[in-house]
Amino acid sequence: MILKVSRLGHPVLRRPTEPVSPEELATPAFQRFLDDMADTMREYDGVGLAANQVHVGKLAAVIESEAHPKYPDEPPVPLTFLVNPVIVERSPETVDGWEGCLSVPDLRGKVPRSRWVRVRALDRRGKALELRAEGLFARIIQHECDHLAGGVYLDRMPDLKTLSFTLEQARFGGAG
Repeated sequence: MILKVSRLGHPVLRRPTEPVSPEELATPAFQRFLDDMADTMREYDGVGLAANQVHVGKLAAVIESEAHPKYPDEPPVPLTFLVNPVIVERSPETVDGWEGCLSVPDLRGKVPRSRWVRVRALDRRGKALELRAEGLFARIIQHECDHLAGGVYLDRMPDLKTLSFTLEQARFGGAG
């Protein structure tokens, strides 16, 4: 089922999310919710989606990028569910990159992010997961973890002069 995506201005996006208990994670309803998150992300051509973006204040995100046209030079990111994710380490070096958001439709901006991160979470079956991600995968993890803490990518933009409508950025190569 395709879920309704909350947009910037809705209070659910600014509230930190609550952890998912192992018991809740194991329920058929929560498993369906995770599938619905993946379907919603794909329906709207996203590469990540946090639970609060679909009006559920739980600490869960889904990520996937298979040859995405917005990121042609990046390797694919397999379908990944992160439940109760915590970034436990990040590179001191940051990289500027273009980001957009399903909750901030039609806009993109340059955001500095750590080049790599190490994250601990549960997978959708409740198994402990620890992974080190770099490049686009690391950027998406950081973006979704910001959502889960009540933030959006605009909060991290040091210079709003790079904020562009997606169509104009594609047409003119972006601002700044």
